[in-house]
Amino acid sequence: MSSGQRDAGVSNPAHVAIIMDGNGRWAQMRGLPRQEGHRRGLEALRRTVRNASDLGIAVLTLYSFSTENWRRPHAEVSFLMGLLKHFVEKDLAELSAANVQVRIIGSRLDLAPDLRRLVEHAETRTRGNTGLILAIAFNYGSRDEIVRAARQLAADAAAGRIDPAAIDDAALTARLDTHDLPDPELVIRTSGETRISNFLLWQAAYAEFVFTPVMWPDFDRAAFEDALAQYRQRERRFGGVAAPPDRSVDVA
Repeated sequence: MSSGQRDAGVSNPAHVAIIMDGNGRWAQMRGLPRQEGHRRGLEALRRTVRNASDLGIAVLTLYSFSTENWRRPHAEVSFLMGLLKHFVEKDLAELSAANVQVRIIGSRLDLAPDLRRLVEHAETRTRGNTGLILAIAFNYGSRDEIVRAARQLAADAAAGRIDPAAIDDAALTARLDTHDLPDPELVIRTSGETRISNFLLWQAAYAEFVFTPVMWPDFDRAAFEDALAQYRQRERRFGGVAAPPDRSVDVA
């Protein structure tokens, strides 16, 4: 089978997850402050949401702020929180009008009350929408998510609500932040880094990965389509083996 034939026979993934990386380096390469990189990164986020809808993606998960990002300088964290508030206040009406449903995944226990109200408002405002599901991973770390799920299972077992012997992967999956979303089929990381940085460790067990050198502020429709094209070239076996080629139509 030629690459063109394979590409034509495989559809785009239903769920794409993106590690939006490279804002700071994009700015540094241009002699600009890091804040300008984050501002341009927000523009890339808006652009990517529109492109995902146009390309027929059902779920788009974006890694916006990790549990480890709180270690950054206070001024940068404050700026990022301001961008989040600006995004919700400015873009939420447009997202809702475009039938986008916003989800926030990540821990909310230690969020400031105003941030908690903000993410809850974003979800409530768009809950009835039936188009693209935009999942924003905010204050998110996959290890933290799995630990929180394990604690729920332990509490249920201690209270007699669940038999410990009955705990399986479905039981843990049901307690993750993404419990009602399909697993991502494609994970993209921008900026050339080739690690997943504590992102969707459980959910991405069988995802395809595309690591692109494009910095996040430069991630455009062409870069998105290139990543999707790479995905369509992959052979997804889920631990199995490839089917042997069909020789029945070979010409002697």
